[in-house]
Amino acid sequence: MARQGRSNDWGFPRWRSYGAAREAQKVRLCDRHGCDRPGDCPAPKSPNSPERWYFCADHAGEYNRNWDYFQGLDAEEREQRARDERRDAGAYQSSAYHGWGGPGDGSRSRDELHALKALELEDDADFEAVKKSWRRLAKEHHPDVKPGDAQAAVRFQAIQAAYEVLRAAEERRSWKPGGGTA
Repeated sequence: MARQGRSNDWGFPRWRSYGAAREAQKVRLCDRHGCDRPGDCPAPKSPNSPERWYFCADHAGEYNRNWDYFQGLDAEEREQRARDERRDAGAYQSSAYHGWGGPGDGSRSRDELHALKALELEDDADFEAVKKSWRRLAKEHHPDVKPGDAQAAVRFQAIQAAYEVLRAAEERRSWKPGGGTA
């Protein structure tokens, strides 16, 4: 007696390709009006809402470009939400700076210490001393002052890079949560 409905997988179901089943596949269409492509990119209908839109890749990109996290909130509620977000994400912001345990002396990163040495300064120099040393060394090694001197040009570039590292670090230190500076 012959078996009916013998499969071609020889007893190994993984030999069949995915989606090779004969029953109809359920496909959700894009929620954008008039789009007939599959909607496989979920997007929230509003902040903190479990309800989702399902868009195709193109309409999901358009939706994300126009997304407003603070939609429907008045100015006071927006500020409160922004404060809560900064408070809850504060640990991530503080871990971005190496002062708590990364390389350096505990107050400055390794890059800042190298930049201070390039500007011929001590490790505890303040930013005013950095600016004075940068101006002095830049005038001394500027390519217009020493034309044709390749070593002076390289030294000038190192001075500029060191100043940029220290300036960016100073801006990070003086930045105050809430959008202002100290």
